[in-house]
Amino acid sequence: MRFLYIFPHPDDECFGPAPGMARQLREGHEVHLLTLTRGGATKQRHRLGLTVGEMGEVRLAEMRRVEEVLGLTGMEVLDLPDSGLAEIDPRLIEDVVREAILELVPDVVVTYAVHGISGFRDHLVTHAVVKRVYCELRDEAPDRAPRRLALFTLAEEEEDAGDGPFTLRTSPPDLIDAGIAISRSDLAKGLEALACYETYREVIERADPLGRIGDTIWFELFEESHAPPLSSLEERLPPRAAGGTG
Repeated sequence: MRFLYIFPHPDDECFGPAPGMARQLREGHEVHLLTLTRGGATKQRHRLGLTVGEMGEVRLAEMRRVEEVLGLTGMEVLDLPDSGLAEIDPRLIEDVVREAILELVPDVVVTYAVHGISGFRDHLVTHAVVKRVYCELRDEAPDRAPRRLALFTLAEEEEDAGDGPFTLRTSPPDLIDAGIAISRSDLAKGLEALACYETYREVIERADPLGRIGDTIWFELFEESHAPPLSSLEERLPPRAAGGTG
């Protein structure tokens, strides 16, 4: 099974999904990561006295360590404008997302739910772009389109979602379609990957993102409804059109 995670910034993959990615890799699946920006516009650059470009290089180096720790099958980090995805022609973002999907032909694409969890504008843009490309590919190239679009989210019952440095958005139970249970070893691998972001250490300690996740990573599944939620993203996977590679 081939998974492609698409997020806008370095650390998005570690602020929740990483233990689930570790489980998928442990189970023998391919896990690829596409990050749209290098995250250079973060306010942390002021503390470090770095320019946007310099901070982007630092965060790219941190991502390379994450790639190694998780043992990702593949990773691509683009250099679209951090904190500026809403200000550029969305077709530019759609083109790079479409190219990545057509090259990899993943079975499952994963990105943020519609609320982006944090509500950051880059998160919202990424959700909209990925969903549009997914829908277009089902019409234009059904034999190469992903078989499922999974939307990373937090469950409504997550405690203290309003505390910490961010106000977090959640999904109600009737929209939760899948949950990946993670083992202690998966969590440990996710924490090890998260620790690679040394420039974000203070934020990570305050936010405790994997502590909030608990032992299950939740997803909405676009245009699917499962009650009770599926136990994995590969369970009951819709078939790909005839001629597909999956």
